[in-house]
Amino acid sequence: MNISLTPELARIVEKKVKSGLYASASEVVREALRLLAHMDDARRRRIDELNRRIDRGLAELDRGEGIPGATSHRRARRKLRATAARA
Repeated sequence: MNISLTPELARIVEKKVKSGLYASASEVVREALRLLAHMDDARRRRIDELNRRIDRGLAELDRGEGIPGATSHRRARRKLRATAARA
């Protein structure tokens, strides 16, 4: 397989090899691809969890367990103000 890199990416790869952390450009690319795969997997897990929470919330609404929108907005604004106050 042969790949082409932009000059900027090529400089990054060269810098990593020159640092001694990697023995070759191939090692840098392999590590980058492993990290990308890890990030993709983490993103997929987050999306799966969000979908589970959405499904759970919709089921609660179907059972009449929801709260009025105004109440939800007040709670959200209160949490936002509390978070901003801590920052």
